[in-house]
Amino acid sequence: MARELNEREREVLELIIQNFILTANPVGSRFLAKHSDLGLSDATIRNVMADLEEEGYITHPHTSAGRIPTDKGYRLYVNDMMRVGELSQSERMKIDQNIDQLMADRATQSDDILRMSSKILGQISKQIGIVLSPKLSTGIFEKLEMVSLSSSKIMVIISIRSGLVKTIMLEVRADISRQKLDELSQVMNERLAGLTLEEIRQTFAERVADYEDTSGLLRIFLDSADKVFDEQPQTERVHIAGKENILSYPEFEQPEKVRGIIELVENEKVIVHLLEESRSTETNDTVSIRIGKENLESKIKECSIVTAQYSVGDTVGTVGVIGPTRMNYAKVVRVIDYIAKRLSQTLTQ
Repeated sequence: MARELNEREREVLELIIQNFILTANPVGSRFLAKHSDLGLSDATIRNVMADLEEEGYITHPHTSAGRIPTDKGYRLYVNDMMRVGELSQSERMKIDQNIDQLMADRATQSDDILRMSSKILGQISKQIGIVLSPKLSTGIFEKLEMVSLSSSKIMVIISIRSGLVKTIMLEVRADISRQKLDELSQVMNERLAGLTLEEIRQTFAERVADYEDTSGLLRIFLDSADKVFDEQPQTERVHIAGKENILSYPEFEQPEKVRGIIELVENEKVIVHLLEESRSTETNDTVSIRIGKENLESKIKECSIVTAQYSVGDTVGTVGVIGPTRMNYAKVVRVIDYIAKRLSQTLTQ
């Protein structure tokens, strides 16, 4: 079991992390002796650094006498040392004004708000901003409507209690009357109300087993239940902005490192998995941080993922950023937490 750091060691570690986040340069004992309020000599700080390195909280690049934080050092920092504080007034105004402008437009869809939120998140955090829409499969079914588009195609509109909507096209073998569409819609609305889409998908056949249908429409629903009541495609849940931000960090000057991250964020399925899996590492009640090698994906071993959840009725979505482990965690946490709370408030109005 690792020993607990003493106060002097914690102060030195915190200063190393704060200065490295700010400058991207390894931090030396002489620098801290001259530019901090520690009141310690160069030699004393050097000895403390040696102890911190032995414990695995810092390391040193081969070409430098300075030290840089390890993932273990960052973990201790975000768990025990970081002071999050409040967003600046200008940052809050930027978030609020963009969302309020969208809300003033009656044509605005929830996806428009999520897309704008990912853009704001990227701009303020200077990282890659990502917003995932809620999983429909966990939403409570409210009603289903059917609209005939042609003699061979109908549109199914499923409304979720939280205000989310899923639409899907079904192929039919013959023209089906408006009366038949309404009859089956009424039956399904009566029998499926109050269930999640996941529950409906698993039990749909049992719930409509005694309904006699001569149009063949029910058979189409039975054959397509996995498609109709399943989660929307993951590519439709992801909104990503700020990919260019990663290019400004010296950690990613090497083309192969940038290429790996860009390839990763282009893969929506992996992004959804990463952000939802990152919830397992909690920093506080609302924000999760997964640092460096805590991420299982090899392409982001030098990155951190910071996420928070927002609620839309009975469903939950995720906001997050991906950036280098040398990120301003306190600022990122402030931005993510505020945007998540604002989305919960806005999308449930």
